[in-house]
Amino acid sequence: MTGTRKSKNSAASRAWQRMLSGRRLDLLDPSPLDVEIEDIAHGLARVARWNGQTKGPNIYSVAQHSLLVEVIAHQSARLDRKRRLAVLLHDAPEYVIGDMITPFKAVIGDTYKTIEARLLAAVHVRFGLPVTLPSELIAIIKAADRAAAYLEATRLAGFAAPEARRFFGRPPKLTSIIERDYLTPWPAEVGQARYLERFETLARD
Repeated sequence: MTGTRKSKNSAASRAWQRMLSGRRLDLLDPSPLDVEIEDIAHGLARVARWNGQTKGPNIYSVAQHSLLVEVIAHQSARLDRKRRLAVLLHDAPEYVIGDMITPFKAVIGDTYKTIEARLLAAVHVRFGLPVTLPSELIAIIKAADRAAAYLEATRLAGFAAPEARRFFGRPPKLTSIIERDYLTPWPAEVGQARYLERFETLARD
């Protein structure tokens, strides 16, 4: 009896998440056909960076972080729209799996990375990007991501500058636009709308 019950439970388990669009996205075998930008924007605008340990009445969302990274990357490398779109979508899998802090990722290991990579590949295919980005673009994204993390850490997450420098490298050059527009946490609906607006601009043919 025990074996039968176990097999029924296994059959009933699911690896997909139902989205507000009605799509059912399989985490283990994601289909590009089940990826919708509205779901991504909605989810990322409600996922907190730094596990929510940031200053202010609103969370600092992954949607806002993604916009900040895209701005920094474009300022540093003057990217075309397709490459800017890839930067904007660099954390898109987190609309499904959340923003796991780096120390916890290290504990979990390769399982998280495998699921994240499959989801990002499905996102890329859905929006006309290569499954694997060119190495130079990956380097630009990583550098901009670290720069954004430094700014978020020192402005919002309570890090002193020497500590942030040790983990995230040298501070990036700031413009007044970045300081004013991207480092004050937005309400979820603002982050969602601004993410969608940037996507529409960059995805336009």
